Amino acid sequence: MTNRDNNIHVLWKIMQMLEEEQIEAALTGAFEALLQAVGADTGAIWLLNPDTNRVISAISVGESSVAGFTIEKGQGIVGEAMSGSEPLIIMDVSSDPRFPGGKDDITGETVKNVFLMPMILRKEVIGCVEILDKSEGEKYDEAEMSLIHSFAGLLAMVIDERGYSYSDESERKVIMSLRDIIKDYPSGQETAHILKGVDLDIYENELLVILGESGCGKTTLLNIIGGMDQPTDGQITFDGKDYSKPTEKQLTDFRRDDVGFIFQSYNLMPNLTALENVKFIAEICKNPSDPEEAIEMVGLSDRAGNYPSMMSGGQQQRVSIARAIVKRPRLILADEPTAALDFATGQEVLELIEDLIRKKITTVVMVTHNVEIARMANRVVRVKDGKISSIRINAWPMHASELVW
Repeated sequence: MTNRDNNIHVLWKIMQMLEEEQIEAALTGAFEALLQAVGADTGAIWLLNPDTNRVISAISVGESSVAGFTIEKGQGIVGEAMSGSEPLIIMDVSSDPRFPGGKDDITGETVKNVFLMPMILRKEVIGCVEILDKSEGEKYDEAEMSLIHSFAGLLAMVIDERGYSYSDESERKVIMSLRDIIKDYPSGQETAHILKGVDLDIYENELLVILGESGCGKTTLLNIIGGMDQPTDGQITFDGKDYSKPTEKQLTDFRRDDVGFIFQSYNLMPNLTALENVKFIAEICKNPSDPEEAIEMVGLSDRAGNYPSMMSGGQQQRVSIARAIVKRPRLILADEPTAALDFATGQEVLELIEDLIRKKITTVVMVTHNVEIARMANRVVRVKDGKISSIRINAWPMHASELVW
């Protein structure tokens, strides 16, 4: 069979798959057939949302899932590919400055080679096909490039005909909104620019995980969300009220009544029992739940009379969670809550956090270095150099019990 005949055969197969009634299944099946035909492992179909001017990875195939990532139209290698009409091919990303450490700047995934083909409809770029890691780094021949080009064109027509769109907008209520948040710190005679214009919405009853390298600004962002630090500039609204320039009383009331905190180091009072630690917090907030119920919720009723020194690290962290939820907070902020725990104990703590989201008790915003934990989040925000480099929506979050690290 000639290369031309093979392309016709593959395209016919793809066209049949695209007739599948369920559009996501149709796109996924067709894309899998293309990847197999060109000898690649992984790929994504990116679509432009014209209302938000953001590009969304609507379909992801392969072990390294990138489904749900959203980026600004001109951002990263995908944005670069969508700025023109010609394919972008990088067969060795290790020698390309756009892939530091051989990793994709947007997704953080390690890649070897990349092929990006814009999807064009009526002379407008509506998305692109991204193919990663062609086997053994072999170059794409003319037949393969022609096949990918035809696939992208066919995909654009099918998406248009079937009216398919993939939105990154959540139907959940926004409880906190941050816009153009800037945070500077004096550093000798210079100024350290920590956050450089962060835009982020936090939704009701979600687990939001913030990832990023040390020094990227993620902890500073968490502190600003929790009212423990104030931005140099920018706008913050909470439940529709402006908190951009709060008074000290507003900040105190916010931290006391609306935000619970879970720290890596537990921060329990050593001279109080587990129950007394929870009661202490309940006594200073506006609308607490029953401290004994909070202790029971984290499975420590039989340890309620123990002092922190009499409990394991995992048990202390459970008390910390009980102390956070007794406030009935709108937000719980968790800063590396499993970092000091072994795997089994850390997984138990994550199961408790998962339960809070499942029961719609509160919203949890978690900072972590552990990429695996991000798999259980509803959304994953990646911070790089003081800015949000990507927001990933997990359509099907994993259970904490399924995580392995």
